[in-house]
Amino acid sequence: MTNETTINLSDSAKEHVLKVLEKDGNGLGLRVGVKTTGCSGYQYVIETAKEINEEDKEIESNGVKIIVDEQSLRYLAGTELDFTREGLNSGFKFKNPNAEESCGCGESFSLKEGTEN
Repeated sequence: MTNETTINLSDSAKEHVLKVLEKDGNGLGLRVGVKTTGCSGYQYVIETAKEINEEDKEIESNGVKIIVDEQSLRYLAGTELDFTREGLNSGFKFKNPNAEESCGCGESFSLKEGTEN
């Protein structure tokens, strides 16, 4: 696992998140996390952060506040987050240096050996 404790947003991800936060009105930032599930073992979770908990870390990237819990940060450190549009489809794309494989939908992944602790 990389030692970086950052998550980086592309310009297109920044624009999308800022629009969502403006529309929401109650969002404190972007919450990014990982849960055990999905076709590859872990699934990305992304939503508007309504609160910041004690176990959360706040990271600022490209002018956007990203909130991630400590456990998820272990699996997401060094990740680049992009927002893409392909035809009628749009969504976030994760470039995670800790992921060994991603499923076809891109929403779940497995970890490189030695990353899980």
